[in-house]
Amino acid sequence: MIRPILLDTCALIWMADGALASGAESALQEAQAHGVPIAVSPITAWEIGVLVAKGRLALTTPPLIWFNTTLEMGLELAELSPDVLVGSSFLPGPALRDPADRIIAATARMFGYRLMTRDRPLLEFAESGQAAAIPC
Repeated sequence: MIRPILLDTCALIWMADGALASGAESALQEAQAHGVPIAVSPITAWEIGVLVAKGRLALTTPPLIWFNTTLEMGLELAELSPDVLVGSSFLPGPALRDPADRIIAATARMFGYRLMTRDRPLLEFAESGQAAAIPC
């Protein structure tokens, strides 16, 4: 059985730009072909806003419109519950310093998502056995 996929912020940006690695693109296509959910955390909307506000990401539309448009590409919005938020405070394995990474990792663990990322700390978290990851 194919597990659902959770895109981290960089994966969402690269997916929208058509810049994912071929293995990641294949994983998305396989998930879509089998009706397996592909999700993004609401914290990613916040991260997109921060990146635009700091001038680290240039978009052709306002951040919220951009984010909502990416959801229309067949993505689901992952649940961001108090359980996920508290769980992000007690993650096992290598320490994740970025609070958004912690929330994304906790979401992946709580709901059984495979985490699609290029973020080195998240990949190390997965390599330590704490989550499943798809490098992108």
